[in-house]
Amino acid sequence: MTTRTAEMSPLVRARVAGFLYLSLGLFAPFALLYVPGTLIVRGDAAATASNIMASESLFRLGIVGSLLAAIVNIFVVLALYQLLKPVNKNMASLMVIFLLLAVPIGMLTELNELAVLLLLSGADYLKVFTSEQLYALMYLFLRLSSQGLLIAQIFWGLWLFPMGYLVFKSGFIPRILGVLLIIGCFGYLIESFAAFLLPSFKVNIIFYTSWGELLFPLWLLIKGVNVEQ
Repeated sequence: MTTRTAEMSPLVRARVAGFLYLSLGLFAPFALLYVPGTLIVRGDAAATASNIMASESLFRLGIVGSLLAAIVNIFVVLALYQLLKPVNKNMASLMVIFLLLAVPIGMLTELNELAVLLLLSGADYLKVFTSEQLYALMYLFLRLSSQGLLIAQIFWGLWLFPMGYLVFKSGFIPRILGVLLIIGCFGYLIESFAAFLLPSFKVNIIFYTSWGELLFPLWLLIKGVNVEQ
């Protein structure tokens, strides 16, 4: 019975990690893509303010979704650490450090979103500003939020490199998944630094480079790991 439990333990860890990783899909796309795409009108502060005031609940759900995604990320990386640390403990620790650095950056970025709600609240202390000034400030905080996410995105990329290395070296997960994760790392880094260095040149490559982040947790959840290995 003891041997059987020991043999099943890596499989259980793999499926827990895969489930948690995939659960990010419930929060991150909604908060990072759907809500901004629905409410923010690029270059038009007044229209954006009107959309947010008309759909304040949706905007607040976007904030909560981002915070929940950050919290789930903590459990994801800890589950993956337990699964992958037998391969190389130092690289597994580096993976944890990189993702845990991204979490507070992402959560603090949400302060900008909360500032948007305060500016549009109609509070008495804001009456010293004209509507145009309030809308301009609101749009500035939205832009700061997007820039903060680009900083967090650097670490969303960096943690994929040690994870990809560990997957590639593990022997109990297909090596191609490790290669795809490393490609995903460079996709995030290229897109983030391009946004800072070449702001007028829009680089959108994450969709093409991040397939490993879908296939890897799917593999863990459905196939698990080679327990004998």
